Amino acid sequence: MAKRNAKANWQGGLTDGKGKMSLGSGAFEGSFSFNTRMGDEPGTNPEELIGAALAGCYTMALSATLEKEGHKAKEINTDAKVDFGKDDAGFAIKFIDLETRAEVEGLEDEEFQKIAAKVKETCPVSKALAATQINLTASLVK
Repeated sequence: MAKRNAKANWQGGLTDGKGKMSLGSGAFEGSFSFNTRMGDEPGTNPEELIGAALAGCYTMALSATLEKEGHKAKEINTDAKVDFGKDDAGFAIKFIDLETRAEVEGLEDEEFQKIAAKVKETCPVSKALAATQINLTASLVK
């Protein structure tokens, strides 16, 4: 199996420092800082990248599972909203709201909901995030 990699570099202290994260493929490099993570400064942050990873993995896994079940999707769009904040134990990802909308011909909502829920439990990134609550809202688009 392939090994994927990513890198991060940080220079300076926590609140006045700055960093860069990049993907080993070269497809993405982004700046991050205390204020891109804790505030509204433009840039990225680890939680945003976790959300992107989950949304991408879930979308591909849903497409594959639908096709395996005989229902090829025309289009699937997934959003991941990562709730990051401080609790009694410190900073943590409290939960992730995953919302997917799929256009699939000839599939009833009840069957779609079962497939969507199963995929939430079986996609590789969901499994890697097993300690985090993932809330799924799945909708069929006509």
